[in-house]
Amino acid sequence: MSSYMTRFGEKLRVLRQQQNLTLRQLANLLDVHYTHLNNIEIGKRRPSTILVLKIADLFNVTADQLMRDELELE
Repeated sequence: MSSYMTRFGEKLRVLRQQQNLTLRQLANLLDVHYTHLNNIEIGKRRPSTILVLKIADLFNVTADQLMRDELELE
């Protein structure tokens, strides 16, 4: 059975770090507050559907890769 979104924050952090972006820089690109992104990365919050799609587009990954815990980033 699939697990959803428990690894989202971990995956977001990996993508951000691969691009050498700070939380503030990424937040500016996504038009959200950096504390919101921090809360997502540490698992305190879950992103909206719109934010998932913005992140997927920005990093050229699929929403499935971000949302499904069993799928890895390429």
